[in-house]
Amino acid sequence: MINFEHVYFTYSPKSPIEFEALNDVSLTIKDGSFTCLVGKTGCGKSTLIQQLNGLLFPTKGKVIVDNFVISSIKKERTKKLQPLRKHLGIVFQFSENQLFEESVEEDVAFGPMNFGIKKEEAIKIAHESLKKVGIGEEYFKKSPFELSGGEKRRVSIAGILALEPKILVLDEPTAGLDPKGSKEMLSLFKKLNESGTTIILVSHDMDIVFEYASDVIVLCDGKVSYVGKPSDLFLDDVSKYSLETPMLAKVVQKLVSKGYSLNLDKIHNLESLVEELKEVKHG
Repeated sequence: MINFEHVYFTYSPKSPIEFEALNDVSLTIKDGSFTCLVGKTGCGKSTLIQQLNGLLFPTKGKVIVDNFVISSIKKERTKKLQPLRKHLGIVFQFSENQLFEESVEEDVAFGPMNFGIKKEEAIKIAHESLKKVGIGEEYFKKSPFELSGGEKRRVSIAGILALEPKILVLDEPTAGLDPKGSKEMLSLFKKLNESGTTIILVSHDMDIVFEYASDVIVLCDGKVSYVGKPSDLFLDDVSKYSLETPMLAKVVQKLVSKGYSLNLDKIHNLESLVEELKEVKHG
């Protein structure tokens, strides 16, 4: 479980450009959940996820990630940043820009080797991780710089999966991908979640959030405005959060207004809506 306890974060404190990015954030992210973090640009999403593995430390308050503590108090700050970063992996937006090794397999094997795994075993782990993200054997020996943008994205994600994190944080992981590639990546994250990995996904795409999230957190100007189920969020007025209503949620709203009694918790995509309509009667 992840707990934020009265977390504040200020950039450039005591300077003319001081900016408070997080303001008294207290929330819980449940173990095993698929939690989506949403909000308009500049609301604090990226700052919040960087608190999770000690890339940033709170100005005030603390973040507890299972047995790790990231605190504003220096003596309480975790000295176990390396194991924390294995336990919780972050895939940043356009993470493909961080590729640097001579071959795809070496790039993915770098993380495991950095944690003490011998090269031969690390290469095996790299191959397994690459296959998970849809990168075939014919790419293993290639330079990552010869790949397409979407392929590079997959390799960078494989590099995090190679560490077998218990918690996976994804910052706009489908940005720039075509619809097919986006669908394949989201299906992978769903499978990882179903196998026990906690997923925290930052997204501006509310259709993705409605379909995949078990829980949603909305940030507004560095503060938590909403924590709960996507059905409760999107079947209300989301304009107050500067969010768009997903297309499917609009359809569901229309059906409910016409007298259909639907179990909203069961509806996440078109297929589940069809199944739910088979079970209900028009009121």
